[in-house]
Order: sequence, then structure tokens, then C-alpha cells
Amino acid sequence: MMRNILFSILVRPLILFILGLNIRHYERLPAKGPCVIIANHNSHLDTLVLMSLFKGRSFSKTRPVAAGDYFMRNKYLKFFSTKVMNIIPIHRKITKDFRGMFEPVLESLDEDGIIILFPEGSRGEAEQLSKYKSGIYYLMRERPDVPIIPVFMHGLGKALPKGSKVFVPFFVDVLIGEPFNYTDNRKVFMETLNCSMDKLQEEGRFRSW
Repeated sequence: MMRNILFSILVRPLILFILGLNIRHYERLPAKGPCVIIANHNSHLDTLVLMSLFKGRSFSKTRPVAAGDYFMRNKYLKFFSTKVMNIIPIHRKITKDFRGMFEPVLESLDEDGIIILFPEGSRGEAEQLSKYKSGIYYLMRERPDVPIIPVFMHGLGKALPKGSKVFVPFFVDVLIGEPFNYTDNRKVFMETLNCSMDKLQEEGRFRSW
């Protein structure tokens, strides 16, 4: 209930009227899960924008994957992250037990979850794509039939860039790509992911930047 109220009276009005949001290919977003949304990561606003794209039952199934060592570091942030944002906390550590690390994500997908994931890991430089980590390959290997939808966002790195506490209203483009699926070859899979995101970035540049 708190989550629905927060997004209805605060987050969506902020995103839609103060930031300004131009969504391209909205029809490519799934109406239901399971699916994995992958996106570039430049700002703390990224997750809020992506979650605001979903409404009703699909919103209730939407869960962002976030760094547990950051978002669970104190009781206040933990409460907001788990009760309001409904994150799936993942602890960033070197491990070969990828299935164990991603078990909460897999459980959510098995319950028709819509997972938001940032393959870059941490936030990068404003409006720049960073190298994608291969963790998503190992996640999707466990659920190869789940579709992956790439999303590229431009403008959030200027509205609230990494390290800044000052919010600046800025027009934001959200480009939604064609879904693709897991390929049982890590190199090919990562190339497909990179090509999908690069294509969306170029589309955005060509049309409006």
C-alpha cells in the first residue's frame, strides 16, 4: 500500500511533469512477467523512472535488483528499499556460486516477476555507457526462456548525476528496444546485449540530441 501511494502521489507526478518524459516504443514493454528489463545506469533516478513505466498488476510485480551492501547498510535505508522500492538485494562479492547469488531473483521470475537490472553494476559517468558485467549471462542461463528487454535512458545523468545531491529538471528520453533471449554462448550473448544498447543509444542521438 505504501509503495502504491508513494508512486501515485509523488514519483509519477515528479517524473511526468517536473522531469518530462519522452518514451519511445512503449508498446514493447511487457504487460506481465516473467521478464528482465536491462538498462544503463547513470543516476539514482533510473530505478524510479523505470518503475514508473508500469502500472496496476504489472507494477506490483516489478522489482529492481540492487546492491545489498549499499541499500541495506542502515535500518532506515533498508526499510525504504525493501518496503517501498521492493528491491531484491544482491551482495556484490566475487563468487562462482552464481545460482546461489541470484536465487532471490530466480524466485521472483518464477512468480512472474518483472525484474529491473543494471548490467553495468554501479552508476557510471553521465550519459556514458560502461562495460557490461557478465553476471546477467549467468542469471539468464538459469531461466533461458525469459525475455530480456533493453532500455536506454538519456538525461537522468544530468538531472541527478552520480555524486550530486542537487536535482535539476531535465528532459528525459526513454528508448525501449526489441526483446531478445539468452544464447548459450557468453561472448555471443554479451555482444547481443551490447549491440541492443548501442542501437538504442544511436537511435536517440539520431532523433533528438
